[in-house]
Amino acid sequence: MTDQSTTPQQTDRQLRLLVGLVASTAGLVLASTVVAAALAPVTVDLILRTLALTVLVAIASLTQVFIRIRSTHQAVHWADAAVLVAAVLLPAPWAVLCAAAGTVAAKAVNRMAPMKFVFAVAKQTITCGLAVLILGLGDGSGTDPLADLGLLAVAFGTAFLADELLVTPVIALATQTSARDRFLAHFDLRVVAAVVRFAVAVLALAVLAEEAELLIAIPAIVLSLHLTYRGKLRARAERLAWQQLAEATDAMNVVQMETVLHTAVHNGARLFSADRVEVEVSLEGAQQLVRGTHSQITFHDAPDQAAVNPQTTAIVPLVGDNDGERVGELRLCFRSPVALSEREQFTLRAFAGALCTAIRNATSYAQLEDLAGRHQHEATHDLLTGLANRRRLQLDTEDALDRKRGGRGVTALLVLDLNHFKDVNDALGHGAGDQVLIAVAQRLSAAAGDEALVTRLGGDEFAVLLRNLPAPALALYQAEHLLSTLHEPVDVDGMPLVVSASAGVATGPCEGGFVELLRRADIAMYQAKRTGRSVAAYAPDNDTADRARLVVGGMLPRAVAEKEFILQFQPIVDLASGEPISAEALARWQHPDKGMVDPRSFLGSIERSGLLTAFTDAVLDQALAGAARWRELGCRWPVAVNISPRSLLDRRLPALVTRRLDDHGLPGDALVLELTESHTVSQLDIVDKVLAELAELGCMIALDDFGTGYSSLSVLSRVPAKELKIDRSFVTQMENTPSAAAVVRSHLELGRHLDLLVVAEGVERDSQRHMLWDLGCTAGQGHLFAKPMPIEEVLALITADDGPVRLAPPLHDPAAVVRMPAKRSPGRAPRASGTTGSNGG
Repeated sequence: MTDQSTTPQQTDRQLRLLVGLVASTAGLVLASTVVAAALAPVTVDLILRTLALTVLVAIASLTQVFIRIRSTHQAVHWADAAVLVAAVLLPAPWAVLCAAAGTVAAKAVNRMAPMKFVFAVAKQTITCGLAVLILGLGDGSGTDPLADLGLLAVAFGTAFLADELLVTPVIALATQTSARDRFLAHFDLRVVAAVVRFAVAVLALAVLAEEAELLIAIPAIVLSLHLTYRGKLRARAERLAWQQLAEATDAMNVVQMETVLHTAVHNGARLFSADRVEVEVSLEGAQQLVRGTHSQITFHDAPDQAAVNPQTTAIVPLVGDNDGERVGELRLCFRSPVALSEREQFTLRAFAGALCTAIRNATSYAQLEDLAGRHQHEATHDLLTGLANRRRLQLDTEDALDRKRGGRGVTALLVLDLNHFKDVNDALGHGAGDQVLIAVAQRLSAAAGDEALVTRLGGDEFAVLLRNLPAPALALYQAEHLLSTLHEPVDVDGMPLVVSASAGVATGPCEGGFVELLRRADIAMYQAKRTGRSVAAYAPDNDTADRARLVVGGMLPRAVAEKEFILQFQPIVDLASGEPISAEALARWQHPDKGMVDPRSFLGSIERSGLLTAFTDAVLDQALAGAARWRELGCRWPVAVNISPRSLLDRRLPALVTRRLDDHGLPGDALVLELTESHTVSQLDIVDKVLAELAELGCMIALDDFGTGYSSLSVLSRVPAKELKIDRSFVTQMENTPSAAAVVRSHLELGRHLDLLVVAEGVERDSQRHMLWDLGCTAGQGHLFAKPMPIEEVLALITADDGPVRLAPPLHDPAAVVRMPAKRSPGRAPRASGTTGSNGG
């Protein structure tokens, strides 16, 4: 955007034409009055009266109030009242000469610029000529001004309107503002002041007619009225300035940098009546300059280093209040030197402070948006190879399966695993293994084409999503083609390595969506390895894992009915103090014959069965019963229960939670519902309603395994979460893997900005605890503090001693710690000794 404003030369040319027109008209009026005065008889009394009234007009012209409009000042004075007195007491030609001469004297005292001088004299000449012209319609005696009061009012009103109509276009042109706005600005005050001046003029005429000595009181009255008018003008200007300042600062309360800067320019020009406003931002990575007026932006680009005239420019540095960082500079530019009033200077500092804050907020938002974009990319892409990851694969596969139901061809999933890749790592090191993985990723991407999605699932396992195939048989052909690209040796530090792979193919649709399709492709890949083939298609007859799932599914109804599911509780602790702040309930299946069953083998089956509601109800009942028992011992820890995303599709869930809370006499905040991110959580409207009802009960919502699910940021924008749980995979790797540490740090930063409690899962070493605390994490969960335990062991911990429960030594001396209010209520109710649990460090 470039500067396209009107040049000063064009404005001066237009002003000269307009002033010249007014001066020419006044010259004609003045010439005619001079001729008329010369032809009329002249007396000493007439000359003395004319001189006295000329002095009165000059003094009245000097008694004025200035209103600054940009770099031009508009004067409001008492000259029209004095001119009216002269028009009544003097013959018409002499009255016009008196007005012109008095104005010349006053403007000479003010040392006004030539163009302004000519315009002021011409304007006064014209308005006085109109006044005497109207007064000439009366009897012309002048002995009783009150008898011609109506005519006096018409004459004064005509002169007042003529003055306004002559001044307004000149001021508007000189300041490049709207003539309508200039005419309406303070119009009510100007009219009231004109009525007062008319009344004073009439009063003076009446006093002269009755008792001339009383004129001595007129100056005091005029001075009092003048000061009152000036005070009202200043009070209104101050009130309007604060109102405009509040509106201007509110308008800058946005997060887009461009909107902030453009709003600041427009409102700054309007608020301070500046000819031009410039805002220059000097923050690293955000350097820019915006220049414009109250109506348009004329420049927005990189700073152009244009010279700044300090005599006509008010420069205010934009500096942060807290850290003193220089954000940029605000400049008010005028056509000529302007001295800002004390009130304007104070308003300018307040405006600059608000602008500085708005710029920093917009910069922070832009950085956060950029960080969120990078995180979103990292959340769906593999850091080593740059390929899409499992999350992105799930997204695209479910989308492809939806399109398949719309009749757009066959969707196939290929899972590929490198053979003997462990030997490469063992013999040449992981660096060589990484080079092999990168080379394989590049070859697969080049061979797959744009229609396919190549992903890395982890380790040496890749997956390729094939979409819109004309027939299922083409999936095997595509798999063979992809594997053929690996036949050429891979160069690793000058050493050629031969890479081979096995692949499994599964085609959709299938019940269970992406998860089932991936499982089938994985089974097919292992079938290929066992049979020594490079590629194998999924065969249901060879799916032993599917039969095992059916066996487990068959036992579930009896397990739920016989209450074979039990709960163990794992405390969540304050990292600083080592004191528990809540406990997570973990479901376990105690089978009468098989013993303890791995949760991974039955949780998925429960979700796919019709037993999910009954299972959820049983878990809630046991979890809240445990919470009620430790509350009886004085510990007010909430209990956290994992809720399947499928449960959020059940409109009965809030009623079920309410019933169980009432059964155990617990408030809603005694329960934390942990949700794992999923497509269900982030997309469906019914989920929003269920979550809203749960939040109304007072239940806290936590996002479990945050950062590994479907779409973390989109879920967080819709779910009323109060807690984030960082997945154990990031906590385990953060000490040795910079990317994992970066993810942990970003999650903590996100939690701080959104005022969420962040809990780190899988804390197993003291070094992890210290690193998390240094990063700003305040809560953790893991074997370092306690393994999952039955409720009786939890109660034994509470009753073990009379002090607060402590599962790890404090990081700091408790006497040296100032405890701040925690996001979660304390874990232990006060006892007789006055000791309380703490969530702070």
